Amino acid sequence: MEKSSNPSFFIRQASIEDAPSLLSIYRPYMENTAITFEEDLPALEDFQHRMTSTLERYPYLAALSDGRIAGYAYAGPFHPRKAYDHAAELSIYIAPPFHHRGLGKALYGQLESILLSQQVFNLYACIAVTRREDPFLPKDSPLFHRSLGFKTLGRFEKCGYKFGRWYDMIWMGKEIGKRPLHPGAFIPFSQLSSRL
Repeated sequence: MEKSSNPSFFIRQASIEDAPSLLSIYRPYMENTAITFEEDLPALEDFQHRMTSTLERYPYLAALSDGRIAGYAYAGPFHPRKAYDHAAELSIYIAPPFHHRGLGKALYGQLESILLSQQVFNLYACIAVTRREDPFLPKDSPLFHRSLGFKTLGRFEKCGYKFGRWYDMIWMGKEIGKRPLHPGAFIPFSQLSSRL
């Protein structure tokens, strides 16, 4: 699967060989921000295992600019029980030089298209937020998701603690396509990718 949804970027399925580049994009988010509540950088092997596990059922995409990985996004289970097969949680990380250039929108557009073909109709994002200005948490993520049609569904106050301070967390969600009365079975990405 290789698709380009923005003339400046080339979007393709991420591979295990991409893991060092993806991990280098993730590292500053983990070390310098509360965007992720993870506090210890995963070892390369652990990160590769996460990718492999994700790709069995969900898309994991990398975006390239001039041959260099500029960002990545992937889907995962909203909840492990089968009744939730038609819902997925999204995650996205963009290298700072590529912020505000349409890359996030392009990646999410590709994810939505693939997930819809997998019989997924509800998308969710778990986002750290704060009620005041914070040096570790810009307000970009809720604004980005809102611009793509996500709505805030719930807020959990002071549930995350990082950098010696408490952070709230919100869930944002979006319905893609029309939910059928009787949806077809979820199609794992590992089976779907051969058809794309």
